[in-house]
Amino acid sequence: MVERVLQSAVGNAFESLARDLFRKSRGEEFGLSAEAFLGILQEITDKYLPSASAKDVQAFCATLRVEELALARACAAGHERAWEVFLTRYRVKLYDVATHIARESSAGRELADALYADLYGTALRDGQRISKLNFYTGRGSLEGWLRTVLAQEYVNRYRRQRRLVSLDEEAEEGAQFAAANVEPVSVVDSRVEAATDEALAELSSEDKFVLAAYYLDSRTLAEIGRMLKVHESTISRKLDKLAKSLRKRILTGLEKRGMSRRQAQEALELDVRDLQLSLRDKLQETAQGSFSKKKAEASAGEGPG
Repeated sequence: MVERVLQSAVGNAFESLARDLFRKSRGEEFGLSAEAFLGILQEITDKYLPSASAKDVQAFCATLRVEELALARACAAGHERAWEVFLTRYRVKLYDVATHIARESSAGRELADALYADLYGTALRDGQRISKLNFYTGRGSLEGWLRTVLAQEYVNRYRRQRRLVSLDEEAEEGAQFAAANVEPVSVVDSRVEAATDEALAELSSEDKFVLAAYYLDSRTLAEIGRMLKVHESTISRKLDKLAKSLRKRILTGLEKRGMSRRQAQEALELDVRDLQLSLRDKLQETAQGSFSKKKAEASAGEGPG
């Protein structure tokens, strides 16, 4: 069965790499079988590189954080040993991040506990546990992914509360409001904004176009590839390279502005919601013209021939 999965996913050339990645992943220690891990790799490669060559798939899989991927998926499957490792590595960190986001210890603990329930998979669908960890693909660090999910959960909880209870209704119940806590999203450090502006300004118009097309316009890798007349796997690699390059440039910019390396890293990680909003605004400002031009060129190229 494993051989059939490999054949349908990426061909024989992928088999030795896939088995090597399984050994490196410690998947067996976490409770995963080789067959289950190969199925996970097939799922991820089918999602991001559905029609790529075996060589492109091998290059893509070599960039995955396979140990964190195996740990996350083993937790999603309910393996006890995986959960022991997960809690040892991430429990304290997530409580600290949740407290920072919620701005209060008890609220932070409540937020983190709610996330743990979603990660563990207390909800059922067709008799199967639904765990958010099944959405982790190993393309970035598990810790960074968890921080993002935690921040999004906070925003979702805030929005649900605002829909259910108006400020007038709360006032009638005698609630006291502090002006500083009305909005759930904190203000980005001005140094982060400046470093982000500087990093984006250094990008080429094509790089800005790729980022805007993928993250703002929700274009698929294949669509962007057609616009730029390159393979979608090239776009996938370009996006990964751009993300790493931007982070490195922003960190350097923050250090130039007086932050220590650790402070700079925390500024990016703990203010991920704000940085995403900032990047979105900046990309809309800097890439709009380039994006319109590329779409026009693509439309012309796809016309009657």
